[in-house]
Amino acid sequence: MKNASVKNRISTRALLLNAVFGAALLSGVSSASAETLTVWSGYPEMAPFYEHVAQGLKAAHPDLEVKVEAIALREHEKRVALGLTGGQEGVTVIELSGSTATRYLENDLLPEAPDDIATFVKDPKNFDKFFSDTASYDDTVYGVPLFRGQGALFYNTDMFKVAGLTEPPKTMEDYSKYAEKLTQRDASGRTTVSGWSLRLSGGGQGIAEKFWINMHQFGGSILVPAGDGKWKTNFANEAGRKALKQYLENIFTLKTVTPEMPADADAFERGQTAMFIRESWVIGDIAKKAPDLKYATAPLPKGSIALPTNLYVAGDDADIGWEFAKATNSPENLVWLLENVGWLPNRSGVDYSSVTTKQPAFAAFVDYPQGYEFFTLPSIGPIEEILTRVAAQLVVAFGDASMAGDDAKIDAFLKKASDEVDTILDREGLLAK
Repeated sequence: MKNASVKNRISTRALLLNAVFGAALLSGVSSASAETLTVWSGYPEMAPFYEHVAQGLKAAHPDLEVKVEAIALREHEKRVALGLTGGQEGVTVIELSGSTATRYLENDLLPEAPDDIATFVKDPKNFDKFFSDTASYDDTVYGVPLFRGQGALFYNTDMFKVAGLTEPPKTMEDYSKYAEKLTQRDASGRTTVSGWSLRLSGGGQGIAEKFWINMHQFGGSILVPAGDGKWKTNFANEAGRKALKQYLENIFTLKTVTPEMPADADAFERGQTAMFIRESWVIGDIAKKAPDLKYATAPLPKGSIALPTNLYVAGDDADIGWEFAKATNSPENLVWLLENVGWLPNRSGVDYSSVTTKQPAFAAFVDYPQGYEFFTLPSIGPIEEILTRVAAQLVVAFGDASMAGDDAKIDAFLKKASDEVDTILDREGLLAK
């Protein structure tokens, strides 16, 4: 790592610590009771799961109070940045993706897992190396793997039937053809139901992640490893052009979707879109909010993103925090998680058939074709900055009708975005030369 990068991480640590201690003084976070375990989550739908795990600990710890504080992901990330401190009383279990946790591990703001937890995580009978690696840093275990986000297609079977479609799309070309057939318009020609809900606006890096998923089907990637801890971009190319061209075609040529239209799970549950790509938690959300919705799921053409989320523990006398983190991985709790929340547990060797039999929609997430290719976000400090910058560029592109059908403009856009990512990587000493 370059000296500039090391100095940058030290400076980052100082800034984080200043923010942390300032926030602690203002919020009184250090006044937490030693008998209180606080769980910080970035997924509100996970709150019932953590409360379920807490109830299971009551027999062994009748006086333990578990406070579950589950808020929106971006607010959670801000909270973690301001709230981590090595001197606060009480114990906090912190839910973070491996890529997000890296910035804190680089700056020694999260403690190593104790030996028994490290042994549990490293055991291949419990976790595939993919998951134990994402819970580690420099081959040292810092977190306990819990669940992952993994994409698949959700599609409205009633809308498919009306459009004369009898099976899900198999190729990315099919996606655009299907979207055109599925789009519903009013008498004036205005699109009222999108054929395919694409992430065109909203919070930060999610736009770039969803674009990356679509581009993955064409063989592209925002970042690829280049050896020796270095990285390079892989989207200012034909794969990136095909992916962006498909977005622009659907927005401006086929007019199957617009940035202003309702989108994502809410739109799907309300019958405002015919299909979209999302993680398995949507299954549980549909069961609660739209139980009569007729839908099915399908694997993506080539493969999916897999975003592992881990539990980390901070605070004094942290044994109870690690006990809680390990308890989330009991088979009973993981089956409960899959059935009641819908996130995919990371632990191996657990029988989930009681859930998949009752809810066939999980099949696309667990019964994918042989050779299905997964990718995840690199565990590097600037990954969120990179995705946020790419997302900001994409939002501009999604509003530029002149780019639709103009390969030269698309290529120039991708080159500019790629160069911006290279600048960030170079600054951090991570760019492959």
